[in-house]
Amino acid sequence: MRRFAFLIGLIFCLPLVTVGQQQEHASLNGFFGNSATAEQDWEQKFRAIPSPDNMKQYMQLLAARPHHVGSPYDKQNSEWLLGQFKKWGWDAHIETFQVLFPTPKERLVELVVPTHFVAKLEEPTVPGDPTSSQYAEQLPTYNAYSADGDVTAPLVYVNYGVPEDYEQLDRMGISVKGAIVIARYGHSWRGIKPKLAAQHGAIGCLIYSDPRDDGYYEGDVFPKGPYRPDEGVQRGSVMEMEIYPGDPLTPDVGATANAKRLTLKEAKTIEPIPVQPISYGDALPLLKALHGPVAPDGWRGALPITYHIGPGPAKVHLKLAFNWDLKPVRDVIAKLPGAVYPNEWVIRGNHYDAWVNGAQDPISGQVSLLEEARSMGELYKQGWRPKRTIIYCAWDGEEPALLGSTEWVEEHINELNTNAVAYVNSDSNGRGYLRAEGSHTLESLVNDVAKDVQDPEKNISVWQRLRFNRIAHAPNATDREKVESQKNLIIGDLGSGSDYSAFIDHAGVASIDYGFGGESGGGIYHSIYDDYYWYSHFGDPTEEYGRALAQMTGTTVMRLADADVVPFDFTGLDDALGRYMSELKKLAKTEGDEINEQNKELEEGVLAATSDPTKTYVPPVSQSPEPNLDFSAMDSAIANIRQSTQRYRAAFTKAEQTDASSASASFEAVNRALMQTERDLLSSEGLPGRPWYRNELYAPGIFTGYGVKTIPGVREAIEQKNWQQATEQIAIVAGVLQKEADAINAAASALESAAH
Repeated sequence: MRRFAFLIGLIFCLPLVTVGQQQEHASLNGFFGNSATAEQDWEQKFRAIPSPDNMKQYMQLLAARPHHVGSPYDKQNSEWLLGQFKKWGWDAHIETFQVLFPTPKERLVELVVPTHFVAKLEEPTVPGDPTSSQYAEQLPTYNAYSADGDVTAPLVYVNYGVPEDYEQLDRMGISVKGAIVIARYGHSWRGIKPKLAAQHGAIGCLIYSDPRDDGYYEGDVFPKGPYRPDEGVQRGSVMEMEIYPGDPLTPDVGATANAKRLTLKEAKTIEPIPVQPISYGDALPLLKALHGPVAPDGWRGALPITYHIGPGPAKVHLKLAFNWDLKPVRDVIAKLPGAVYPNEWVIRGNHYDAWVNGAQDPISGQVSLLEEARSMGELYKQGWRPKRTIIYCAWDGEEPALLGSTEWVEEHINELNTNAVAYVNSDSNGRGYLRAEGSHTLESLVNDVAKDVQDPEKNISVWQRLRFNRIAHAPNATDREKVESQKNLIIGDLGSGSDYSAFIDHAGVASIDYGFGGESGGGIYHSIYDDYYWYSHFGDPTEEYGRALAQMTGTTVMRLADADVVPFDFTGLDDALGRYMSELKKLAKTEGDEINEQNKELEEGVLAATSDPTKTYVPPVSQSPEPNLDFSAMDSAIANIRQSTQRYRAAFTKAEQTDASSASASFEAVNRALMQTERDLLSSEGLPGRPWYRNELYAPGIFTGYGVKTIPGVREAIEQKNWQQATEQIAIVAGVLQKEADAINAAASALESAAH
């Protein structure tokens, strides 16, 4: 699902040594006594097994035909995946949920004034691409969870259709009320565009791919190059997943066959207006028919026209109707039992459903997962036994709304609360640089693993290559020095857009999301051209980066599963909280200064208008009261987290001398305490207006969709200038942070006792 931005947030500044040198005599976080040496031996054996040739074969099979939710080939793929896991020695089964998945039965977009034009709404076959002609099995171009509708209205161009674009329209005196808007893809998740359009009074929404963003402006188009051709269309969901993901009819509970369901009218996450994606070939006649003001510089794409905003004279007829059916999603779940801590689970996932053939999204990640599973099966035959139970998940239904993973988490929430150690995710993959985002308790682990995985093209570790790239592309000397001075990498913060969401946002399970990319190019996202032909020419033709992803992700899983003590490190969390607090205080000051300036201008205007001393002066009404936010409770809790972090590090250093084989029972109490630290980042209330999201540190933004908001309850209240809510959220977050400090202290105490 997720379209990755491969401007990576990982920063390395460590001694420049080879992978082999790093491995020799190195200690591993979470491993005591001689256990680190044994772990390194098994990991080296593991990383030697994954085969690019196998991954090519898997991709050719899994992406051979369209396999969207409920399709025959999706079912066939699930059964093949199940058979592979079983063949490799895993205990595997399919878990099925029944979910709402609308498909189109009528689609019409036509320009009716000033001329007549009917949009094709189709993607043509490309000569030489053997799967682009599978029309009978392809889903049409559409946006899932759009409302049904039949509307005719003036057209208004709204750029990317994000909040700042509507602010610009307000300044220009242009309203979209009663109009159909046309927005270009990019700068936010697609579902935000119709949501904002409806909030501003629009009655329909078209979303098109401008060639400036992923078409001929960026490079040669498919099949000559990797970018989107003029009739390529980006399908995708527009469900309001920032409220809750998963089945719209069964929030908070698994969508089993007998689950209690909302009615369609009761569902809160279906868009209220009709929405249809179109190609830039179909968009050109519509945009060309617009008059009105010329669009600002930043609004102008790469089509050969002068971009006007409208409204008028262009008038568009949009008619959409959908089949609102329940369809099965089949999650393939495979387990290797833990030999020491069988009730501690390390979970790994990647989805296998696609909008069409989906070679890049998601099969490029799924083939790596499969090679990890095969390789671990080989190690198991050789005598390796993970301490913790490993669960591999091939998710179905991710593309429409994170369906398979969300329903599985909701169904198993009590077990996850007790047993889940961490979740490791991947999605799309390609050539280039490592990308990692996730819980900052895993930051040190990511750093350690990245040292041990070799970049297949540069023959240095993936963290070294990334560090060089960050230094080379630093915008200024200050930022470059910052990269060079930092000891460990900084991983990105998780928003949403892939299967980790339910784990981190709802269940409080430490999560990490991996991928490689940045050098493949591409504009075939969610189109019929995302197939094996495209991927084997432009994505990762040799599958060497698929192998690197398997090595990176599989090593992470093994280290989490084999560690004597769960390898969490709270230093990264402590540092992240410091950054978040600085950002919040700066944001509050910026918003306050803006309000003060607006109020000053308003007051000066009123004073000028009331210069007659005989008249009573009436003070102007401010748009919002000046903020006076008190962050002291959060500052105090973060200081306590810093102290507890230091205590845990001291306890860990002492425990490194412990004989792990004689202390496993004591370590179990430590592990339980460590697992609780991630749960304690949740609040029972959840975020304002969307209680499904319970993590007080990370969440997708209410107006960004995929994009993360850190400390979201406070941050979004400040952005909305809701100072009362900001004050309430500060108190809630301070309580959560203090609970986190107590949980880290509890883990330190347990470790002190175990190492006594």
